[in-house]
Amino acid sequence: MMLKEKVAIVTGAGQGIGLAICKKLAKAGAKVIVNDLDEALATKAAEEITASGGVCLPVPGDSSDLSIIHQLVETAASHFGRLDIVVANAGITLFGDFFAYRPDDFFRVLQVNLGGTFFLAQAAANQMKMQESGGTLLFMSSVTGHQAHKNLAAYGMTKAAIEMLAKNLVIELSPFRINVNAIAPGATATERTLEDPAYTKTWSRITPMGRPASVEDIAATALFLVSDEARHITGQSLVVDGGWTSVSPSPY
Repeated sequence: MMLKEKVAIVTGAGQGIGLAICKKLAKAGAKVIVNDLDEALATKAAEEITASGGVCLPVPGDSSDLSIIHQLVETAASHFGRLDIVVANAGITLFGDFFAYRPDDFFRVLQVNLGGTFFLAQAAANQMKMQESGGTLLFMSSVTGHQAHKNLAAYGMTKAAIEMLAKNLVIELSPFRINVNAIAPGATATERTLEDPAYTKTWSRITPMGRPASVEDIAATALFLVSDEARHITGQSLVVDGGWTSVSPSPY
């Protein structure tokens, strides 16, 4: 119960990596607020975690919407009296040829991936600052923020920017004992990626460790980075990709 009495928010957590992180945090004793754009997924995730003995509340909605962001933080404060951990996991991937990429897609990717992360961090840090007990922020980057990937110029740009945000916020947050880090997952087997029947075979072939990550691989990393075991780690980005960025063979 390494997170006993801690209160956490995880966005984009109705399934995949976000849900796996919620389960890890709840199992470690945290009270978890689960957010997802899809209300049914958020509700189902909260019910599943509660049925397993965890404490979980759903707050569905667009995590890049300022009203939803403030609702998340206010729910933590009003229901549980505090906020200790925030995992800004929500993000969207809109593939597209650079030469024809649409402005609507470009600004939506920026709004969700960058705006959602930035303003959730801002609202959460203000709550943590007021509590005077510190806290931890964790952002979700990607290996596409480190290595070029076909048709993901806008997405990769946002993920590189998220890592710079984590580094920059060290200046702002350290005086209040708030640490901030990022995880950069590589290929990960999720409901979405496994819609491609060739996904596991392709990424197993080109990943040095012989398989794509599982959601549990990423969740285990998140659990460490938000725990007290990582209190002196801040401004860092941890790549979890089975070695892919060391060699970077194309999946195409």
